[in-house]
Parts: sequence; C-alpha cells; structure tokens
Amino acid sequence: MTAPKEIVVYGIPNCDTVKKARTWLNDHSHDYAFHDFKKAGVGPALLNAWLADVPLDTLLNRRGTTWRALSDEQKAAAENQSGAIALMMENPSVIKRPVVTVDGRVRAVGFTSDEYAARFSA
Repeated sequence: MTAPKEIVVYGIPNCDTVKKARTWLNDHSHDYAFHDFKKAGVGPALLNAWLADVPLDTLLNRRGTTWRALSDEQKAAAENQSGAIALMMENPSVIKRPVVTVDGRVRAVGFTSDEYAARFSA
C-alpha cells in the first residue's frame, strides 16, 4: 500500500482559477492543504524549489493586472531568476495561480479540468 500523497494548493482564496482548482479537487475527493500566499507569504526556498520543477515563464504571470501595474524597472528585474524571486516575494499576485504541489514537487500551475484529471487521477 502506498502512502497518501500530500497535496498543497498555493494561491489566494478569492481568485476564480484557485476556486475552480479547489472545487475540482474537492469534487474528486482529493485531500489538500491550502496556503494563502498573500497572508502566509512565499519565501525564496519555496520559489527556488518551484523553479526547479517549472520554468520561470510558467510561474510568473505576465498577463495579470498586477504585472501591468509594475514599473518598467520592476519588469526588467524579473528577467532573471533572482530578480523574479524578489518580485514574487514582494508581490505574490504576480505568481500564476494556483501552484499545486504533491509531496513538495510542482504538479500543476493554473487550472484546466483535463490537466487535473490527467495529473491527479489514481
């Protein structure tokens, strides 16, 4: 018998995409912990671990209103990993949501029901 997997959903509770992901996981009987990264924050170790699993372009949301409100200098600083990590720690809303980890490894960024069915079905 395999040990149960620890699923953590990182995001903000009022984000529509996070709500869809959480609903899908609930509807498919997946237990998970929720980490509100606006309240609990995200540190450099966590962000570096995520970036070991997914490219920066996947993790950094360059389409959202938070990104568009940044200065050109802030956007330019995010072109390298250390600058992007500093920006994501300061403005967690620029992280694409949700980030879902299983046993500490990123399994999904964002949400589509087809992707979740493929990644989280037994």
